[in-house]
Amino acid sequence: MSYRTPLSQARGLGSAKHGVGHWLAERVAAVALVPLVLWGVYSVLILCGLDYYGAVTWIGHPLNATLMILLIAISTVHMQGGMRVIIEDYVYSHLGKAGCLLLNLFISGLLGALAVMSILKVALGGA
Repeated sequence: MSYRTPLSQARGLGSAKHGVGHWLAERVAAVALVPLVLWGVYSVLILCGLDYYGAVTWIGHPLNATLMILLIAISTVHMQGGMRVIIEDYVYSHLGKAGCLLLNLFISGLLGALAVMSILKVALGGA
């Protein structure tokens, strides 16, 4: 039988020392996405007026391909982090939480890699 109060038991446990890093990464990704999304909207408006060969030429420009890859990569990282927080908050089973976190990581990585590879294939002339 413990005679310690709940506050006494909780003291000294400290934090897991990873929350601030995740929080900061989410904010940095969100700030980086602001100009990238604005550029992405502008790009979609430009691409609407082009035919297939015009779009291939447009994505073949190094600046456009680079910004598109950055938009995809940072969006995927931001999405994965947001889903991680939701899973950690709302999945209570330890095994279910671990499975969902792994699935989140693998699906996000797969989607990001497929999108980047597709952009590179078009940009480097393989389309």
